[in-house]
Amino acid sequence: MKQAAKDIAAKMLQADPGASFAVQFWDGDGFQVGDGTDFVVSFRTRAALGRTFGDGFLGFGESYMAGEIEVGGDLLELLRLGHLAGFGDQKLSVKEAVRFLGLYLLHQNTKRQSKLNISHHYDVGNDFYALCLDESMTYTCAYYRTPDDDLATAQRNKHELVCRKLLLEKGMRVADLGCGWGGFLIHAARTYGVTGVGVTRSQEQCDFANRRIAEYGLQDRIEVRYQDYRDLDGEFDRVATLGMLEHVGKRFIPTCAGKIEELLAPQGLALLHFIGNDRPWPDDPWSMKYMFPGSHIPVLSNVIQALSMRDLEIRDIENLRQHYILTTRAWRDNYERNVDQIRAMFDEVFVRQWRLYWNLAISSFEWGGNRLFQILVSKGANGTNNNTLPLTRAHLYRE
Repeated sequence: MKQAAKDIAAKMLQADPGASFAVQFWDGDGFQVGDGTDFVVSFRTRAALGRTFGDGFLGFGESYMAGEIEVGGDLLELLRLGHLAGFGDQKLSVKEAVRFLGLYLLHQNTKRQSKLNISHHYDVGNDFYALCLDESMTYTCAYYRTPDDDLATAQRNKHELVCRKLLLEKGMRVADLGCGWGGFLIHAARTYGVTGVGVTRSQEQCDFANRRIAEYGLQDRIEVRYQDYRDLDGEFDRVATLGMLEHVGKRFIPTCAGKIEELLAPQGLALLHFIGNDRPWPDDPWSMKYMFPGSHIPVLSNVIQALSMRDLEIRDIENLRQHYILTTRAWRDNYERNVDQIRAMFDEVFVRQWRLYWNLAISSFEWGGNRLFQILVSKGANGTNNNTLPLTRAHLYRE
């Protein structure tokens, strides 16, 4: 197994001749790559080395969480080189593959299981997320007009961008599917005078959102419900779903598209904002097991197909991948800035798990296959098309 570590290190050096790091083993053996040490990977047990090269990133992640692997220095640089060297392409062992298949089947997003899947990640605690996110508690990709925007500004920019894409007007009724802590719905109500409903399967998010809605005096215009999006009824002028599509699972993407069609009024608009891929990409077993059970990063073409099978016309598609690099870096920096408080709230396994997650998120957008798509659709196609939309995107960028 030591040779496997040397082989992947050679691939890293081949991918980036300037790479500089060291690897240490449990028995005092080790080796150096390059002249410096941007990071040092220490395998504290033989088992950790075996898991890493037997089960790929799942084995590495579990060993890192358990403290059997230490990474001194720049963890993100290690993940960057791992992407370049194709480390994520390693297959699971037969044993772990069988376990992963079992988890995949167990975590299918039926209405009952969806509640459990969402709670696993989003009910960690509002106090924790307040240490990582901005004041609006927005946990989706921000929109940076300049690289120097702070996170709060960039999240306001994103909310405003979505409002403009949806051409919101006073009095419109808006549905926000997977509304999180209510940041977008609150912005839309305060800025554009809309009414509406948000739904979430996280009880903590729901309670927080309705408290904040009341603080702003908006409770007679908007509300957040603890409800599955599939159970929402009514007709809405606009539908937004920001960061929910990744959680519905591949099987339920057509169901989500059908629900959007059902909720939209004739010639209404909907915006889907989601992490996706350009082409089929294997789901990461570590992320699915520890961070997002039941999740699936959809392929853009599959989403387009699901929408096109409904009475929906695709009007605009945008890829905001670079904005998510900046967003995830801001979340990671907030996490590290507040890590002492977080360590007082949770055990060390949790601290290491989330440190790995934030850095993995950055690397997946900066060097991996993840994208951030926004798709605008209108209700009505094949003879009932909405022909009143602006001819250009100029309205999105006005000061």
